[in-house]
Amino acid sequence: MVQTAVSGLNFELNEEQKQLQKMARDFAAREITPVAEHFDQSAEFPIDIINKGREIGLVNLNIPLDYGGPGASVLEECIVAEELAYGCSGISTAMSVNNLSSLPILIGGTDEQKAYWLGERMVEQGHLAAYCVTEPAAGSNVAGMQARAERRNGHYVINGSKIFISNVNFSNFYTVFAVTDPSARHRGISCFIIERDTPGIKVSKHFDKLGQRAADTAEIVFENVEVPEANRIGAEGMGFLLAMKVFDHSRPGVAAGAVGVARRAMEECIRYAKERETFGQPIWQHQAIGHKIADMAINIEAARLLVWQAAWMVDHGAENPKMAAYAKAFAADMAMQVTVDAVQVFGGYGYMKEYPVEKLMRDVKVFQIYEGTSEIQRNIIVRELFR
Repeated sequence: MVQTAVSGLNFELNEEQKQLQKMARDFAAREITPVAEHFDQSAEFPIDIINKGREIGLVNLNIPLDYGGPGASVLEECIVAEELAYGCSGISTAMSVNNLSSLPILIGGTDEQKAYWLGERMVEQGHLAAYCVTEPAAGSNVAGMQARAERRNGHYVINGSKIFISNVNFSNFYTVFAVTDPSARHRGISCFIIERDTPGIKVSKHFDKLGQRAADTAEIVFENVEVPEANRIGAEGMGFLLAMKVFDHSRPGVAAGAVGVARRAMEECIRYAKERETFGQPIWQHQAIGHKIADMAINIEAARLLVWQAAWMVDHGAENPKMAAYAKAFAADMAMQVTVDAVQVFGGYGYMKEYPVEKLMRDVKVFQIYEGTSEIQRNIIVRELFR
């Protein structure tokens, strides 16, 4: 029994996954890290980096081989997410939004929708897409959204707004959730694919953000936007369930990004603590500093294991909101603490833009907010524990 149990566990990546990890790590070192400071200051959208990433298979990762994509598993998405976020989580977010935007189509779309929107548009034409759920009055409470989709003569008319939407200024189409039956509450939400150039769409300027400044984030408004019925994903009223399934797939990757930022902060601390001396010795030899960095290492390893377990479960058909919430909450909170401690390790220098850790601290805060706040993750965990 003991041997069977041991042989059934394997924490080693296979050779293909190791090659993918190295490719992503090399790409981040070559294309992302050297320009991260520039994009943080300018808040420019890193379209050239996205295009380079797409050319080697680091964008559209989850699009299946049948539609021309890499066909990566959720675990493999997490491997890439950690490496790219190590370089810059803002640029990494901009590169990964297609993974999120494609999920409603992957999970609930028809074969024709997948072939056209994923294969022809995303893979062949290199189009970007945005995922539109959050509203000014409905963030964590998805069921409280107010955007309406009314059926009229074989099409839908969309009215409402979405806020904090990533890549929206540079996307060619959107996956949008809207209410088709207000009386049905969360069972009255549906999902649609909407072309960017459809009349009635207005997009705001890029928001000026605390961190992840390279990732475009803006508001989108729909005013009598007509959408063909063929662009609805799944049946009417299935939008809420679809959005929850999307979270099960997407949250492990977001958590992996937090691990990447935390790992970068720890490694910056290790380099600095070897060089910086106080009272006649490198500061890592002072227990107060050494223990901070040891705690970073412990928590980064623990977070990565939670991320990989959550991803493994999705890949094996055992989607579990509780495990995804464990990974997202722990990784986000851990990374925030690691980056705060990293600034402390650097002391006064950590507060200066000349050094990298203040940017890491600013960038990582949003991991506790988007894709479901840390508080919402705990609500999910409580709900699952007390079922």
